Amino acid sequence: MAPGPAADDLGGMGPLVARFARAGQRLRHADRARPWVLDTTVVVLVFLLFCLPDLVRTAGGGHDGDEPHHLRLAFTQLPLAGMLALQAGLVLPLLWRRRRPAVAFGAVAAVFVLHWSLDVLLRADVALFIALYSLALHGRPRQLARACGVMAGAMALVAVRVSAVVSVWDALFFLLSTATAALALGVAVRIRRAQLAGLRDRATRLEVERDQRSRLAAAAERARVAREMHDIVGHNLAVIITLADAGGYAGAGSPERGREALRLIGDTGRQALGELRRVLGVLREASDGPRGEPELSPQPGLTDVDALCEGVRAAGLEVRYRTAGDVETLDSGVQLAVYRIAQEALTNTLKHAGAGARVNLAVVVRGTRLTVTVQDTGPAGAERRTGPANEEGHGLVGMRERAALYGGSLSAGPADAGWTVEAVLDLTPQDGVR
Repeated sequence: MAPGPAADDLGGMGPLVARFARAGQRLRHADRARPWVLDTTVVVLVFLLFCLPDLVRTAGGGHDGDEPHHLRLAFTQLPLAGMLALQAGLVLPLLWRRRRPAVAFGAVAAVFVLHWSLDVLLRADVALFIALYSLALHGRPRQLARACGVMAGAMALVAVRVSAVVSVWDALFFLLSTATAALALGVAVRIRRAQLAGLRDRATRLEVERDQRSRLAAAAERARVAREMHDIVGHNLAVIITLADAGGYAGAGSPERGREALRLIGDTGRQALGELRRVLGVLREASDGPRGEPELSPQPGLTDVDALCEGVRAAGLEVRYRTAGDVETLDSGVQLAVYRIAQEALTNTLKHAGAGARVNLAVVVRGTRLTVTVQDTGPAGAERRTGPANEEGHGLVGMRERAALYGGSLSAGPADAGWTVEAVLDLTPQDGVR
């Protein structure tokens, strides 16, 4: 399996440190899979290092040869069976030091107090400090507070029992320092593990948030592409359908007008195909271009509104287009929004008012306010249009979203004679950048 980012980070710490770190990671993974193995290993090591020497000494018939004579007289010698029983009582509870740290500490402390009450000296007493460390690492804080009181009492008992050999204060200082070290080590490891767990949780949350941002960005991009496709396909198909109907009616009586309608249909279709290729080229990872990049063209702007009006005029609408204010300085994003709003409004007029309707299109800039107004007279000699034109379709939603991108609003509804669409955009820069 290829090394991940964690392995790369460890590699920068030096070969030896990285080796130890990887060994620690493998040990933690193995411990999560089989926790009893580590607990049993601790018990076996304590037995070999601290219990076995006392058993060998007792089986050999007494004290070590280099043990001071006054130390031999100060403590009671137990038979092998009694010593083995006390050692088992000190060491075996360590098997539960992580699952039940308070119980393990209580059992070890009880045996510890028992054998010191009998004036028995055992090297296996180190189990009490291991149990205190495990309680500080795995236990609850209130359990730790009670354990500290028990530990202080046990250390005081030991200091009194060894007073014939060592000063009480010296013994207390040594024993309490050792207990404090075990306690501090357990608390420090616990805090470190909590910090690492917090960092892992934070990294997990950041990864989830990153994925959510990616999905939101993808959804926004899909909505943008869908909006562009709707504007392109909807407008050009409406023009093509109107031209096709007009060409069909004019074909029999006026072949020239029929051929002109067919030519306009071809031009409109080619224009729609070009715009679709431009939009879809952005989505393709590869294209047929010479360098493997999509062939792009600029987004439409205000300079293209005249061509837009010519297209709908050819379909039978009478369009009057005017501008007012400093429209030439508008940035490309605003111009694209104005173009698409005008395109969608003219498309709706063509679909619902039909050929013969008159449309007034106005783009007016006053200060930081831009207004796009599209007002038609409705179908000549017909009643007010109803139905789909008054519904909140994709076209109105798209126009409203484009206006909202620039802090604006859009209104659409019936006028005195026809239908009016008015979009207001705020040209005030946001944070100095539009």
